[in-house]
Amino acid sequence: MAIRQLRPYTATTRSQTYVKYRDVITTSEPYKPLLEALPNKAGRNNKGRITVRHKGGGNKTKYRVIDWRRARRDVEGVVKTVEYDPNRTAFISLIQFKDGDRRYVLATEGVKVGTTVVNSPEADIKPGNALPLGKIPAGTQIHSVEMKPDGGAKMIRSAGASGTLVGRVDRYAQVRMPSGELRLVSEKCYATVGSVSNADHMNVTVGKAGRRRWKGVRPTVRGVAMNPVDHPMGGGEGRSSGGRHPCSPWGQLSKGYKTRRTKPSDRFIISRRKK
Repeated sequence: MAIRQLRPYTATTRSQTYVKYRDVITTSEPYKPLLEALPNKAGRNNKGRITVRHKGGGNKTKYRVIDWRRARRDVEGVVKTVEYDPNRTAFISLIQFKDGDRRYVLATEGVKVGTTVVNSPEADIKPGNALPLGKIPAGTQIHSVEMKPDGGAKMIRSAGASGTLVGRVDRYAQVRMPSGELRLVSEKCYATVGSVSNADHMNVTVGKAGRRRWKGVRPTVRGVAMNPVDHPMGGGEGRSSGGRHPCSPWGQLSKGYKTRRTKPSDRFIISRRKK
């Protein structure tokens, strides 16, 4: 897969790039029984109040139902299509099992149409197969890792991402995350062998503001450009740098201020990504 560079007909196309989808995507029509409506909330809650800023508009999309649990165990399936998913950075694959059942899964790099995949503790160690961490050899690249057994894949799901199974301690497997964090995960949790597809996503240059609007991202106004009534960093005679440490409109510091709360899963983190 490669990056497609547009000819510089305009100022925006001079820097705009796309992934060459034709090299990977095999169909533009999704499998309709696995589609669900995805209403546009525009960052508002059930009271109509904005809870997430800078969201709204964008193209209409349908949600593709992904089988995060890889629930069909010990049944071989064949990759029928590799498709674009507007709801995530990675591609998705449509798997058809021997009994005719079809499921969407996260596409693995290098797994093409016609490849046979299986979700089983006895599966071969090859890209696209899903196994418990206790059955995967150390040093293997993995993605779509569960945090709890049968809880569905929660970690390592973005385009091009992969973790490494470092080793095992008691009933836990040590997984090196893409961020460098080392984490303990139950060896009963399932993971998929290989890395997530669409590794070139990180090399794409958006090129223009309108392309962000297609995805439902609205403009962000700098705090120092606002009035004091709207932002703590606003106001001042002439251009100002804010006069204080960077913060949100509600005064919460935004650089270096720790906001992470203690979570039950903290005890499974051996070493954090930030030293």
